[in-house]
Amino acid sequence: MKKLGRFLGLLLIVAALAVTLGALVPRPLWPAAASIEGKRHILVLKNPIHTDIAIPVDDAVRQRFHFLADAGIPVGIPEVRYIVFGWGGRAFYLETPTWSQLKAVPVMKALTLDTSVMHVDVAGDIVEPRPDVAGFDIGEERFMALLDFIEASFQRGPAGPIVVENAAYSRFDHFYEANGRFNALVGCNTWTAAALRTAGLRTGWWNPLPASLSLSMRLYN
Repeated sequence: MKKLGRFLGLLLIVAALAVTLGALVPRPLWPAAASIEGKRHILVLKNPIHTDIAIPVDDAVRQRFHFLADAGIPVGIPEVRYIVFGWGGRAFYLETPTWSQLKAVPVMKALTLDTSVMHVDVAGDIVEPRPDVAGFDIGEERFMALLDFIEASFQRGPAGPIVVENAAYSRFDHFYEANGRFNALVGCNTWTAAALRTAGLRTGWWNPLPASLSLSMRLYN
């Protein structure tokens, strides 16, 4: 038992060190030249374990993601100011709409290996600043690159992105089949970090947790 305790203690120390270094070492190491063409204000939304990216809505964005309206997500109504995108593990995402519904099997899949889904929701005006909201200005070219990254995350069938049937948190959101495998090392927050780097922002080298991603974003942007 003592050897097991020492091993678990060492494992926790290594994990904590990896998370800390992952947040403090910037990626990319050197900042890219800032774009001066236009400004788009994007938001990163977080809770204790997950992050999403909120994209401001205009006619071009609605057209780009027209399949959302086709599936019933109300991106066209005047009250909608943002489309909110998140990527995550299928079991945990679909079977844990609230903390009270936490189950062992989705947690085990999240810690090992699972297929992935995209979650899409809409939001009205989002007040800033808030502890769970971080806003960033990016140029038009980088904004388009971010949209490319998000669109490429959707798995596609003959008719386009594939809706996960009978899976939603409310009547305003949907889940879609996604590209990529989810695990404890490559999870929802590393997807968010990769998307933000596509947008020209700097993150930590490895950000498995919202707290580490938030810290690196504050340090390097």
